[in-house]
Amino acid sequence: MTSAPPLFDRSTLSARRARASDASLFLHRAALDEAQDRLSLVKRTFTAPAIVTPFPALWQPAFPGARMVADDDTLDLAPGAHDLVIHAMCLHMANDPVGQLIQCRRALKEDGFLLVFLLGGETLNELRAVIGQAETEITGGLSPRIAPMGEIRDLGALLQRAGLALPVADSMALTAEYRDLTQLMHDLRGMAETNVLTGRLRRPTRRAVFARAGALYAQHFSTPQGRLRATFELVGLTGWAPSDSQPKPLRPGSAQARLADALNTIENPLPD
Repeated sequence: MTSAPPLFDRSTLSARRARASDASLFLHRAALDEAQDRLSLVKRTFTAPAIVTPFPALWQPAFPGARMVADDDTLDLAPGAHDLVIHAMCLHMANDPVGQLIQCRRALKEDGFLLVFLLGGETLNELRAVIGQAETEITGGLSPRIAPMGEIRDLGALLQRAGLALPVADSMALTAEYRDLTQLMHDLRGMAETNVLTGRLRRPTRRAVFARAGALYAQHFSTPQGRLRATFELVGLTGWAPSDSQPKPLRPGSAQARLADALNTIENPLPD
């Protein structure tokens, strides 16, 4: 049997990240702010953190004692070495996201905490719609352009598959506004979030496609001020390395009180 080809061209991704613009990394800064907020709510002091990130210069000042780990297919993490691992804004570009989470879980000490941020399925839904329609109208077909991104329910299930306890998944929508489609594309290049699919079109796209996409974008997704609206879904995943000290679900039938009594209502048994 042969393995499936990788979804992402990692060498191209690395080259584009090397040319990223600090001014365009607002999504990473939003993730950093979220990480600090969430950790402030955890009643624990972490002494051995590690952060998986393509942009360590952004994260290092906020976590001066953390070990910065490159976003490679095989993460440079020692088993059981960390009480906190943050996987920062790169899981949506992983060829094996479950494998990445398993590596993070193995790197955690018992009852260690994993915090993950990535882009979710609602990201750039406006751009997906207009590019798809424009390309179909102009060329009569579609080419792979925007990477598939997981829905929050599926992403939460990845934590369980990776063997993490107490998994939680949530998301927040961030909206940016752009003068035109060219400015949006420029910002995506600056944050290294452009097309690196291995099956991407390898020749230049016809200008007519982008012209039509820009017109459709302005028609369907513009603000009252005439700017283009772009949605980015920031997903947060949290989980813990299993430990006997963690709360466990009660066995079925062991409840000491009835839900109907707590709700002050009548319980109606279902027919057999």
